[in-house]
Amino acid sequence: MTKWVYSFGADHNEGRAGMRNLLGGKGANLAEMASIGLPVPPGFTLTTEVCTAFYDNDRAYPEYLAGQVRDALARIEAAVGLRFGDKHRPLLVSVRSGARVSMPGMMDTVLNLGLNDATVEGLGEASGDARFAWDSYRRFIQMYGSVVLGVDHHRFEEIIEHVKLDAGAIEDTALSAQDWHRVVHGYKEMVQGETGKPFPQDPEEQLWGAIGAVFGSWMNPRAITYRRLHDIPAGWGTAVNVQAMVFGNMGADCATGVCFTRDPSTGENIFYGEFLVNAQGEDVVAGIRTPQPLSSLRAKPGEVSMEEALPKAYEELCRVRETLERHYRDMQDIEFTIQQNRLYMLQTRSGKRTTAASLRIAVEMANEGLIDRSEAVRRVNPAALDQLLHPMLDPTAKRTIFSKGLPASPGAASGAVVFSADEAESRAAKGEQVILVRIETSPEDIHGMHAARGILTTRGGMTSHAAVVARGMGRPCVAGAGGISVDYGAQTLSAGGRRVNAGEMITIDGASGEVFVGSVPMIEPAMSGDFATLMEWADARRRMRVRANAETPLDAETAKKFGAEGIGLCRTEHMFFDPSRIGAVQKMIMASDERGRRAALERLLPFQRQDFRDLFRIMAGLPVTIRLLDPPLHEFLPHAEAELAEVAEALGADVDAMRRRAAELAEANPMLGHRGCRLGITYPEIYEMQARAIFEGALDVAKELGRAPVPEIMIPLVGMRRELEITRAQVDRVAQEVFAEAGRTLEYQVGTMIELPRAALTADAIAEVADFFSFGTNDLTQTVFGLSRDDAGKFLPHYVDAGILPKDPFVSMDIEGVGALVQIAAEKGRRTRPDLKLGICGEHGGDPASIAFCEMAGLDYVSCSPYRVPVARLAAAQAALGSGK
Repeated sequence: MTKWVYSFGADHNEGRAGMRNLLGGKGANLAEMASIGLPVPPGFTLTTEVCTAFYDNDRAYPEYLAGQVRDALARIEAAVGLRFGDKHRPLLVSVRSGARVSMPGMMDTVLNLGLNDATVEGLGEASGDARFAWDSYRRFIQMYGSVVLGVDHHRFEEIIEHVKLDAGAIEDTALSAQDWHRVVHGYKEMVQGETGKPFPQDPEEQLWGAIGAVFGSWMNPRAITYRRLHDIPAGWGTAVNVQAMVFGNMGADCATGVCFTRDPSTGENIFYGEFLVNAQGEDVVAGIRTPQPLSSLRAKPGEVSMEEALPKAYEELCRVRETLERHYRDMQDIEFTIQQNRLYMLQTRSGKRTTAASLRIAVEMANEGLIDRSEAVRRVNPAALDQLLHPMLDPTAKRTIFSKGLPASPGAASGAVVFSADEAESRAAKGEQVILVRIETSPEDIHGMHAARGILTTRGGMTSHAAVVARGMGRPCVAGAGGISVDYGAQTLSAGGRRVNAGEMITIDGASGEVFVGSVPMIEPAMSGDFATLMEWADARRRMRVRANAETPLDAETAKKFGAEGIGLCRTEHMFFDPSRIGAVQKMIMASDERGRRAALERLLPFQRQDFRDLFRIMAGLPVTIRLLDPPLHEFLPHAEAELAEVAEALGADVDAMRRRAAELAEANPMLGHRGCRLGITYPEIYEMQARAIFEGALDVAKELGRAPVPEIMIPLVGMRRELEITRAQVDRVAQEVFAEAGRTLEYQVGTMIELPRAALTADAIAEVADFFSFGTNDLTQTVFGLSRDDAGKFLPHYVDAGILPKDPFVSMDIEGVGALVQIAAEKGRRTRPDLKLGICGEHGGDPASIAFCEMAGLDYVSCSPYRVPVARLAAAQAALGSGK
């Protein structure tokens, strides 16, 4: 027979801390606290497997559950000397949720269960306090009515307010037993009016109603949203904990509170928390009364601390604090109740904390000897490091929401709305702060994106052009804000009946995806010494190297500051859009023959050479992977008629000829068209010019600094061995020419980007002519799924919500499909060439879950945007620790 129910407390503990998957975090920790001798009221836990069975069987409970619940309830009765439903000495219980990971406030709780019109009298007699009994009964009806029966909680508050008004009372604590009797009577009448049924009087009916409501709350909208935001699978389910009530609302020697063993905001090693005398737990959370501090040191004038009001209980709580931190070796979030000066523990769990606090606590606990350095590295969430690297909205500032999109690049920014990249650049040059607003961005917007304080788009997803470029630049970005309508002609953006004009201020929060009207105050991030310490410990434990995706000196310097060990992707096309060279690029495209193209490319050569010199100088002695031109040529030509005429005049070209050339280059599906190595084979002079610029720049820097850079030339979009063979021969030939001219040589490598399924499946053949593979998982994901990342945002969220996909595959790697191809290519490639260098340079290079897969697949490095480098360093260390390497 399956065991569905586990008891805890009163020297009968069937669970332990390691059973959190079965008992949930709360149930496992209640059993653990009881087993180490802490004062825990007895109770029992219905396992998470009951929750799974509940939903698998159309909300029906499994066989034998009811009998196991009766047996566990009898054990509580025996332990406390009370009986459930007894008119004279009634046992009351709480019914609480408890998932395996903490989901604070997301699911439901019912307290004081077991009270009815008869047992309330018995509770009053047994306690000698009728006011306490009727206060407890009204609390139960209010919670049960709201949680189980679905009555709006505001209806209950209205009744209390009327009674307080009649009694001339301001605080709930001033109401008498007679007043609470009136409240209970009003509640019962209102519940019957709302539900059509009297409030249930049978305690067993109450118990199963509450258990069903707590299991049901696993699928309430706020819990579903929380799980989605924190990557918690719906299949985990929640446990339900039924526990003997202890009362913090029996008088001045009773209290309830919440505390943390260290400050959750700063991480400082001080006791942090609040309590309320003569109250129950929901009073602290609801904010009906102002809680008081635990410690006298934190008490303000007029406040009475727990240390003063209940000194013996405070001393015991301090001892419990030390016990729990030593036992769990982590900062704990504790809930407690004091009944007639006796302390009871109702919950402990690892406390939620800010990233700054997380770093400080991990480092200080390691220095205190509570944990080792490897455990300290494991303790910090890599993705949360973003909070430390970008400005954030002041959490205390007022704000007016305008709309919401996807949190595409972290940080916050305020600025005047501009709708064109040119205007963003010109206004920023005058010292103005601007937000670039576009329906979607393209590579030709790069200068405006760089000039803007932040970027807002109404189309595109987390790996759209805007998102990728913004992250690389460290610019906040909100993408795919489909609720916003942009009108370029009217120079307005509208959402929800509200309109913002060009030049008016907006604020974007790239961490939440929210857009606000007006300017919202910011706070600058503070990089602590704990950050550097933890990064040093992480670097000592990781196997994979971490590089950055960078193509400008600013990107490269930022990346190096954050600890990048080279450049894993330099996208040369971004350099072509610079105003000083776009004309030469367009002239090359317009040329009717090779001679004309070479003449235009000759003008580009000095620019490209200087680009590479700048990067090599910053990354001297480190590898720099340069991707040769990838996008189709039509992206460099204007599309609008007015722009065509303007460019034709600037180039001295015929506008009709330019129009015809643009039409010739237009493609129905450019992502799968004339791009990548196909360009290098069709127009070899392009790759030859770029190769020459790379080798000449590298030789110059080697001579200047005495340290040779390590150029890694990457041929994009290779699908066949012969493609790489042809383009590699071009690069090798140019290298020999440059070395002969200079009378010097240097080491270099030529490899390819694996971004097509065919390349992955034939990697053994391609490896014969490659020194390295770099997995371009952005395009590999597109070609594996057969979808466009810029358009997928319209339906991918629905796929995730429906459980078709666990996550957006452009945000976190699809291990089953894309990951399988990466493994196939890695295995086949190294079978041909055991020393083949393997890396990843798609957006997944900064995603902790994807980095863990890269460690498992044996890749040598990951490459990500500069501001994600610390995230990748920590994630790589955790992956190495997790793999046991």
